[in-house]
Amino acid sequence: MKIFCLLDLGIAGKPSYLFIVFPPRGRLSSSLCGCLFTTAISWIEAGLLNDCGMAQGTTMPKLNFEYWLNKAIEWGQATTLESQKDVCLHLPQLQKFLHQIYEILKHMDSIVAIQQFPLIGQLLGRLCWNPFVIGYDESQKTLMWCLCCLYSSEPQNPVELKANSWIRSLLCHLLSSSKWESNEAETSTFISTLGYTSADYYCHLVKNMVFPLVTELRGNQFNGLNIQGRVSASCVNAVSLFCLPLITLPDLTPLLETLLLYHGGASKEILSSEFLEAVNEAFLKKKISLPPSAAFSLWLRHLPSLEKATLYLLDQLVTIQFNSLEEVACVIKDSLLPQAASHPAIFRIVNEIFKNALLETDGTPEVMTIIQVFTQLFLQAHQNENKRKFPLKAYFPYHHQPLLTALLRRPFELPTTHWSQHLKHISDMLKALVEDTNISSLADLFEIWFLVARFGEWLDIAAEQLLKAAVEPDALLWLLAFYYCPQNENQQRTQTMVEAQAVYNHLMMLFSCTVLSVKDLEAAVHSITDIEQCCNQHLITHLLTNFLLFSSGGHMIAQEFIYHITETTDRSKEVCSLLIRSAYRIKHNGEENQRTVKLLNELLQKLTLKV
Repeated sequence: MKIFCLLDLGIAGKPSYLFIVFPPRGRLSSSLCGCLFTTAISWIEAGLLNDCGMAQGTTMPKLNFEYWLNKAIEWGQATTLESQKDVCLHLPQLQKFLHQIYEILKHMDSIVAIQQFPLIGQLLGRLCWNPFVIGYDESQKTLMWCLCCLYSSEPQNPVELKANSWIRSLLCHLLSSSKWESNEAETSTFISTLGYTSADYYCHLVKNMVFPLVTELRGNQFNGLNIQGRVSASCVNAVSLFCLPLITLPDLTPLLETLLLYHGGASKEILSSEFLEAVNEAFLKKKISLPPSAAFSLWLRHLPSLEKATLYLLDQLVTIQFNSLEEVACVIKDSLLPQAASHPAIFRIVNEIFKNALLETDGTPEVMTIIQVFTQLFLQAHQNENKRKFPLKAYFPYHHQPLLTALLRRPFELPTTHWSQHLKHISDMLKALVEDTNISSLADLFEIWFLVARFGEWLDIAAEQLLKAAVEPDALLWLLAFYYCPQNENQQRTQTMVEAQAVYNHLMMLFSCTVLSVKDLEAAVHSITDIEQCCNQHLITHLLTNFLLFSSGGHMIAQEFIYHITETTDRSKEVCSLLIRSAYRIKHNGEENQRTVKLLNELLQKLTLKV
């Protein structure tokens, strides 16, 4: 929709706004536009300065035809203030309902659809004549789809013929509504007389509406106590509500940003929750763009939006197969969540969601990798923070600070010759911490494990160093054993250490061999397929994968051996995740020869197709 605003009409001595609503080009007819003109003064006198009783405290019941038909009858053609505000409140839910109906109808015969949903004709017919409904986002298009599903391609009786005629009239109405310019000779003449094209004219109208509102809100915000109360909380709330049908309009973005950054000194939230939810939904689906400051403010003032944004990111990353860690990092960074997590309150909420995701997925490699990449991007954002920077202790307040400090050191900050020593230091501190009698509960143990797990780059380096460098293996094996088996109930971790040590010794005997066969590694393969404890299997898979990458003999059999593992076990995603992380690390450290890089690319190309 297009809106024109005149500021300061002087009603009751208060700053007021005259909203003249125009449809976006190619959407609504002038007749629909005309009925919206009548809403202008009523929005000023009641909508912007008073709460609307009809919309206040509306609770959304279970979606059903009866409910929405009653709403459609109640709204009519949205000619009253109450009906307009109530329509705005329900537009997002209504659009979802219409999409659900269309998904059902498109698989049905028109006769069956009408028999199963006898109220659908009344509902669609009324909604097609509501200008607020057909002006919102994709609702007009969805209504057309639904009507087409009800059209009988081969009508068999007078009733079906009449129904087809009725559907054609509604479609004509909707289609003519989207070509309103052709019927607007007087308006077009007026616009051309002013020297504008239609597109330029309505673009200016929107800007003329947005600019004074933004100026008023920013003036109230920045000038503080001098004009406190010039814009009331109820007025701001009503403006946010009025924006609901228009959120995806590009020229409205400055107003969205200003509203999200506006607080006005109120002790409680003054923006409507429906507005905050709708903005977040549009932002997540890339229908609008927001500057980082506005997105951060949205998530700070509306925690359900932050939770939804985090879950949306996780779902997006888990359901898409990525070929590199750079792709994962790009999607995460684009979400703005790592940057937003520079605020400790946001970090802690995202952190809790990650914990729950790990527990619900039983620590799958994909989720673990996402958390590790997120942590790296968060640390980068925190380091680049130019304004007030919180100390890292604010994000990890209850953790052992020396261990945290060691984990926070990025590998590139140390010479590669010091990596083994640093890992031994981490392992020694961690071992002393978890064997402390004060760590008695599983919750405490989980917190320690989760801290170590989110800095997984050091764990991957530990597995590499065991095979590539002259190290004392016990400390590094213990570190990996703790990661893959944090509990030591019934000596589980101890048993993991024994089995990992045996596999490690076997691999080191073969490491210098230039010619190997799959048969030479059968003992290690059997340890994967025969061991009952999955934590042992994960650790041994990690060691074997690194052996294939970093030993000259392993290069020769890598493809055959990994094919053997993935065919006889369910470890395709796990091995793929290990290889993707190795490829990222090698690329950024630049220490490996081109043969290893080529091997990694070949393995990933085949595995990603299989996964």
